[in-house]
Amino acid sequence: MIGWASAQVNPPRQQQTTVPPDEEDTDQQQPRRGILDDSTKQVYGPRTTLYFYEHLLRNNRFEKYEIDTSLTGFHNYEPVARTWYKYQNLGNIGSAAQPVFYDLPDQIGRTSGFHVYDLYYRSPENMVYYDTKSPYTNLAAFFGGGNRNMLDITFTRNINPRWNVGFNFHTIRARKVLNPARRDDNMVDQNTYSLQTSYRSENEKYVLLANFSRMRHLVNEQGGIIPTSIDSTSLYFTYEDSKVWLRNSRAVDLRQDYHLYHQYELLKGWQVYHVFDKKKQEVSFFSNLNTADSLFFNLYAPEPRTDTTNNVNHFSEWRNELGFKGDLGPIYYNAYVKFRTGRMASPLFESNNSFNELYLGGSLRGQLSERWYFEADGEYLIPQGFRIRGIFRSPYLDLTYTKALYRPTMAQEMYMGNHYSWNNDFSNIGVDQVKGEIKVDFEKFSLRPSLTINRINNYVVYNRAQLPEQYNAEAFMLSPGAKANFTFGKLFMQNEIIYTAVTGGASDAFRIPQWFVNSRIFFDSPMFNENLFIQIGIEGRYRSDYFAHAYMPASQQFYMQDRFSVQGYPVLDAFLNFRINRTRLLLRYNHLNQNMLDQPGYFITPDYTGLRGMLDVGINWSFFD
Repeated sequence: MIGWASAQVNPPRQQQTTVPPDEEDTDQQQPRRGILDDSTKQVYGPRTTLYFYEHLLRNNRFEKYEIDTSLTGFHNYEPVARTWYKYQNLGNIGSAAQPVFYDLPDQIGRTSGFHVYDLYYRSPENMVYYDTKSPYTNLAAFFGGGNRNMLDITFTRNINPRWNVGFNFHTIRARKVLNPARRDDNMVDQNTYSLQTSYRSENEKYVLLANFSRMRHLVNEQGGIIPTSIDSTSLYFTYEDSKVWLRNSRAVDLRQDYHLYHQYELLKGWQVYHVFDKKKQEVSFFSNLNTADSLFFNLYAPEPRTDTTNNVNHFSEWRNELGFKGDLGPIYYNAYVKFRTGRMASPLFESNNSFNELYLGGSLRGQLSERWYFEADGEYLIPQGFRIRGIFRSPYLDLTYTKALYRPTMAQEMYMGNHYSWNNDFSNIGVDQVKGEIKVDFEKFSLRPSLTINRINNYVVYNRAQLPEQYNAEAFMLSPGAKANFTFGKLFMQNEIIYTAVTGGASDAFRIPQWFVNSRIFFDSPMFNENLFIQIGIEGRYRSDYFAHAYMPASQQFYMQDRFSVQGYPVLDAFLNFRINRTRLLLRYNHLNQNMLDQPGYFITPDYTGLRGMLDVGINWSFFD
């Protein structure tokens, strides 16, 4: 039976990827053995270095995973590609990004509203924790064409069998794809680091998980390519020679988070737990309007108050959650109370925009068998919002229903800057969502037809004037889709197609391509007596024509526009992934079909082109001692 290769949003760099069993290396498919070989020498490796997540512990579904050594999807290393291109960005690693499809928010209460760099930050609740038999180090380097580079370093070790510590470091140095002035003229400079620890008591009644994260993400904004209608000498597909709007403007997103989860088992099968979070996000944008950069804002933004833009917004939050949970036979239950307090501050505000939120919540799960279960959970924000969700999982059918009423973001309700200011009192946003997927599995073929239905009312979007606007109407979204995998000996095909139709009075607020297609075909086989594992193939993607959201650097928001249709264009990439022992390497040639169609290239966002033909190289080393 063939499983499923799924791209995930911002997964851990060493996360075990779900891949077809036929595609996994044979070492991973064997039962886990001890750490002694026939000569009694200790052998450390992927099966002695395990990782886990907090949500599995909290939901009493605790499971540890082996370190990933698979090759499927390894060539899609950068964040947008790891989602299988379900994000719209500005054509470069680390640039502003938003989901292509409507996405239910995780938080029904207040959020900052500055989310365009969320994709490049691992939130504290999604931190990876480890349990190792030996010190583990992972070094991963991605050298993209045009000096689009990423580096990831992870180190972790157990101090003793019950206590693990580790750290992660991540950096992006991505040169401008459009009109760089020099070799080190970067569009994106990011440094992120995090520390994590996990501990369990000797009697295993007490468990603690804690982490600290910090990211500084700097983007030298460019404003896109100057349209030919404004400058007849400006051409779209000249890449390094393109004429761009901005050279003296930059955005910075600084985040710092402290997170603690701990639980204690009072009685067998019954635990109490506490969660603490302290978060801050400082978002700034600077532009010297005494330079030619002012031409961009004069055209696309309201008249500035001063000749220098220096917008600063500071969001902070404290959260405490106290609850209990347990198991009664096959039934899991959980109840909690949560309190959040925070503020949005700006030098231009007369007073801080503060909030206090009290939540009641809980969940219930019935485990009918290992592969059959149902789950219901809910959260009530007193008295302003709620979310209820029902889940059914089986080997043949998955169903999810969600009904929610959530708050608009703080940026949508109150903002003051050099170009924009508003103070809104929006209603809560309502959504009903149904998701279903049928699972059909045969020996060499698998099919996953799916359907997502959304009914959304009072949706808030940034309109054509780049101002937040609430649609006092409903939008109905129907998205049938399918995933299909085929196996022909050592040849594999993976395909995904999604069709989306949006109707209703608020349909104009949602800019989603009608057709969204991904496809991958590759050869996968061990060679040289299984000393080398290799994948070689071609990957394609396509989005049909649509008026994609444009991007405004000053407010750091995507907004509606009708002047620029992002045309449908098939993009082909060629890739080679291979593994020698515990080292994985990738070669990917982007935009293999450049200059082969009527249009020489493609757009991702209005006035921002996708990559030209260029070669990417990546390597991932794992050390277990």
